[in-house]
Amino acid sequence: MKFTLLQKDKESKARAGKLTTDHGTIETPIFMPVGTVASVKGVHQRELKDEINPDIILGNTYHLYLRPGVEIMEQAGGLHKFMGWDRNILTDSGGYQVYSLSSNRKIKEEGVNFKSHIDGSRHFFTPENVMEIQRTIGADIIMAFDECTPYPCDYNYAKRSMHMTHRWLDRCISHLETLPFKYGYSQSFFPIVQGSTYKDLRKQSAEYIASVEAEGNAIGGLSVGEPAEEMYEMAEIVCDILPEDKPRYLMGVGTPINILENIALGVDMFDCVMPTRNARNGMLFTAHGTINIKNKKWESDFSPIDEMGITFVDTEYSKAYLRHLFVANEYLGKQIATIHNLGFYLWLVRTARERILAGDFREWKTKMVKQMDKRL
Repeated sequence: MKFTLLQKDKESKARAGKLTTDHGTIETPIFMPVGTVASVKGVHQRELKDEINPDIILGNTYHLYLRPGVEIMEQAGGLHKFMGWDRNILTDSGGYQVYSLSSNRKIKEEGVNFKSHIDGSRHFFTPENVMEIQRTIGADIIMAFDECTPYPCDYNYAKRSMHMTHRWLDRCISHLETLPFKYGYSQSFFPIVQGSTYKDLRKQSAEYIASVEAEGNAIGGLSVGEPAEEMYEMAEIVCDILPEDKPRYLMGVGTPINILENIALGVDMFDCVMPTRNARNGMLFTAHGTINIKNKKWESDFSPIDEMGITFVDTEYSKAYLRHLFVANEYLGKQIATIHNLGFYLWLVRTARERILAGDFREWKTKMVKQMDKRL
């Protein structure tokens, strides 16, 4: 993997870059649609490629390990071939999913014992076997196994958890060195900064992660319920420490406003289920604010879904038609809303990149944040 920093914004810490892997170029800042179980919910790979057009998508180690399982992945020749996607893929390590199973898991130094949410069967994740699983899934970028702490979180717990995440990182690195690539292309490895919302822990963790000199770095444990201002404060502390010549990935973030604010702090990569999940509930993101398409006010609004026309659905269907589909509980409504939201998120990060390169990012960001913070 090669990362090139092309431009830094003069009035913020925003950056435009280019990341190249064996599956192609990723222009940063970038948003990665979440393809949890080898599928971005409700979207064909053709629509994903032709309309939404992301350089990279995300797969989930925990879910893919349970279904279809690593044996099927290996027989298929890896996730790219299995799902028919020839661009970049990043897999998370399952740490966040294990965190969200709080009532069904037990964390200890060796690893995490957890119960499948599907059938209740018992499984054990360790830093070592998670590296093996991710090698077999075959993503271009793979993540360290970490513990994601909840919010709010006791200081001593956060500190113990952070140190364990660092010890797990050492084990991940040692074990990866013994595992050859499986499918004829290389994988890059990102460690994860933890430390909850405590400044001293975040600094300590960022310094430890930076010292590993990985090809890129991630910031975890945010967007778990903390106020946005705390998220921004932690992201800024960490970005100021992580090396400038490596990509920075903020995991699980967030709203369009969260994304723009974190780009301004020096973050390069994002993922979040929000555009797809909110779409299925009838919430549309636009450059002028959010729309709840189920509201009666759209019942006889025959204007296009979004006159910006980022994807084909925006001008092919009206707000009234989309509202009708949701009221009738028709699957097509969820698909249309999903394509729209993902298209908008990709438009947002690509336009941010253009503005960084043009030198007027901060002015544009301020205007966009104000515009998007409205309910239409």
